[in-house]
Amino acid sequence: MMTYIILAAGKGNNLQPLTLKYAKTSYKLDEETTVLQRMVRSIRRSDKNAEIVVVVGYKAEEIKKELDGENVIFVMNPFYEVTNSISSVWFARDYLERENVAIVHGDVVYSEEIIKSYLTVPTDHPYVLTDSSCVLPGAYNVVAQGEQVLVMSKKLGNFTAKYCCMTKLDPVSSRLLKEEIDSMINENMYDQFFEDGLVQMIMFHDFQLFCEDIAGKKWAEVDTVNDLLKAQEIHRGE
Repeated sequence: MMTYIILAAGKGNNLQPLTLKYAKTSYKLDEETTVLQRMVRSIRRSDKNAEIVVVVGYKAEEIKKELDGENVIFVMNPFYEVTNSISSVWFARDYLERENVAIVHGDVVYSEEIIKSYLTVPTDHPYVLTDSSCVLPGAYNVVAQGEQVLVMSKKLGNFTAKYCCMTKLDPVSSRLLKEEIDSMINENMYDQFFEDGLVQMIMFHDFQLFCEDIAGKKWAEVDTVNDLLKAQEIHRGE
């Protein structure tokens, strides 16, 4: 059985005032499907035995209602106002002890091809999805050498690809990440991205993290109104 940790606790400040009433994961792709519903249902179609964990915070009760009947486990990040994704993963840290773990941001729309070819496929090594055709300064970007990640950050001046908000972990790497996140939280690094834990592991623990380039495939992280329109287009096309 695979475990999927979906991060849906954030407020989405880039989309205010639209997110003053709704979490951005609750934006409609059509009359019956939100961004987060699509993620959960797409996983379930490809992996009927999936263990799906949704970390909530902002508009938690509304998100729980939205996913009523979808057979998911909810984990609360009560400090979502002052923390970042590392804290959301920390609250769900017990699930990092599973045998095959995927961590994915809840505000992303992936094509069914990406879901079936990457997200719901077990892995025997840790990797992240990247898109070398999407090079945006200020995004969470990656420097890779071949298939190996050297560093990831939002502050890179030079980079090879954008991080696609999906991390796949085998049993060893998921437990190593749990230990690293525990250590970072103990050092009050609760406002970091969880991916920064992977970078710490690369820099200080000789950790090998790989990447899969999905350039040319359809996906959208919903950070702006234009992103939402792109996400709706991907959804309509399937």
